[in-house]
Amino acid sequence: MRDISGQKRELGDGFSVARVLPQAGQRTVGPFVFFDYFGPVEFAPGHGIDVRPHPHIGLATITYLFEGSQVHRDNLGNMQEIVPGDVNWMTAGRGIAHSERTGPEVRARGHRMHGIQSWVGLPKANEEDPPSFQHVAGAKLPSLEHDGVSLRVVCGKAFGMEAPVKVPMEIFYVDAQMKDGSSLTLPTEYAERGVMVVGGRIESEGQSLGDGGMIVFDKGEHAEISAMGDSRVMLLGGAPLDGERHVWWNFVASSRERIEKAKDDWKSGRFAKIPGDDKEFIPLPEH
Repeated sequence: MRDISGQKRELGDGFSVARVLPQAGQRTVGPFVFFDYFGPVEFAPGHGIDVRPHPHIGLATITYLFEGSQVHRDNLGNMQEIVPGDVNWMTAGRGIAHSERTGPEVRARGHRMHGIQSWVGLPKANEEDPPSFQHVAGAKLPSLEHDGVSLRVVCGKAFGMEAPVKVPMEIFYVDAQMKDGSSLTLPTEYAERGVMVVGGRIESEGQSLGDGGMIVFDKGEHAEISAMGDSRVMLLGGAPLDGERHVWWNFVASSRERIEKAKDDWKSGRFAKIPGDDKEFIPLPEH
């Protein structure tokens, strides 16, 4: 068992993101290759998030909010506001472009943002799948309550439940709210497992961890956590990726050549434009 914490980077307008994965010594947890934790942050009226159009290949993004809202647009023509408890699963496959912004009504009144965007690497057989987008309302996600713990399965299978999000890999991703003194054992059927604290503090094997920290358990290790006060965590993991993945900027692939092609496609404007958000974009980084 080891604990890691995110390295914060500023995105402007007082908004920062802590990148918990990847890090030296802990590149992935199951299929999760990136794990970005943001907030809580207060936006004054007139301010919000503006992530301009940008590309992805070879991965799926999972967006899950605890507070606030944002609007997803992509070059397939999808436009979807996501609110707390909902899940957005976007499969990049052979290539997609999208943007994420605060909606005009929410921006006008001011708001609070708190959530996670994670990336999972697609299996090699699915890296070139057609891009697609799924949105599932929170009311449709399976949930249960037991002994002071409330569980909601965001995607994959866990605790005898399966989320309706269609996924091409072994994965579990669970929102767990724990009352003070309650305990929880992570699913035992997965090789790689972790816990991300998004509120409060937890303890495991004498080691405590607060908001923004992640515990990663070793394969076969007994994985039990206890809440030190009312707490909220995300449980995550699954089967390891089927081979090495190369990650550069927003691209994930099992070959460097595929990433080079994606770089050239974005730089040359070969990704389709996003309807309703085609006036600007994030340029390809120089390095």
